[in-house]
Amino acid sequence: MKKILLILMACLIAAGGAEAQQKGQRKGKKGDSPAIEGKQKVRESDYMTFDRFTQFTTKDLNRYFTPFDYSKICAETQEKVPNWGTLQPVMNYLEKVSRATLTMCAVYAVNPSVEGSKEHDRIAAQGRQEALKAVECFDAWKVEQGWRNKIQYKVAEVDYRYFKGAAYGDGMYTDELIHVGVILYFGTKKKPVFDPDTTTRTFSDIKFFPNDATIVESWNTLLDELSDYLKENDRKGVLVTGHSDNQGTEAYVVGLSRQRAVEVKKALVARGIDASRIDVEYKGAEQPVGDNSTYEGRVQNNRVSIKIQ
Repeated sequence: MKKILLILMACLIAAGGAEAQQKGQRKGKKGDSPAIEGKQKVRESDYMTFDRFTQFTTKDLNRYFTPFDYSKICAETQEKVPNWGTLQPVMNYLEKVSRATLTMCAVYAVNPSVEGSKEHDRIAAQGRQEALKAVECFDAWKVEQGWRNKIQYKVAEVDYRYFKGAAYGDGMYTDELIHVGVILYFGTKKKPVFDPDTTTRTFSDIKFFPNDATIVESWNTLLDELSDYLKENDRKGVLVTGHSDNQGTEAYVVGLSRQRAVEVKKALVARGIDASRIDVEYKGAEQPVGDNSTYEGRVQNNRVSIKIQ
């Protein structure tokens, strides 16, 4: 009997230990999972605070951008003497000031020449995983070095047309995935990696007659306002999405919605907007805003929606 009680007690202790371990794994340590930023449209000049530097003080340095290829971090941390390139001054600073705090964000972009949202999403997912792996390797290496620096890790996708300029497309890069670089914020104050955008405007839909993709003259004022807005905000782009009612075959309504979106894009290009800043989607009758069983509802559904991005 005594032997059975001892066995039961041992089982209970083991179960309690396993449960505690599981709770600890679920809870995790603060900062274990890098935060994920959304797709951003920023200029390279926004982060080129210093071109070169040899020392830091948090008094004169807020944020710093370096084009260092972070995908090399995992390999470099295996070397006795890592080659940090343009990131070396940062390493020197962190080694010297072992309690310095900062946010490190690995930034990637999908080549603007990639066509199709599914292909873009696939490459973006690959970029996200590479960036996460890089910062995880760096964090593990930092611990091995005995550094006490508190570092928050983030990864972010930027739209490369805006990071390098809307004129991008001259074949500078052939890779589908571009390792843009690393952004670092120094200090203890909580600051966003990307400044919030509070200037985005909304524009009403452009309506079309049933079975027609012609932009009637009454919409020229709205198109003029939209093009003026895009010229004034050259780091923004626009998504034009074509829609249709459900009168006809699926192939017909999808084709009609596509043609409507294309016509709006042509109208904006004719007004001086770079085609690379205009994304086109077409949904056919998938997203009605009116009742397709009535004429009034179908009129509402024959449209092109406009979204600043």
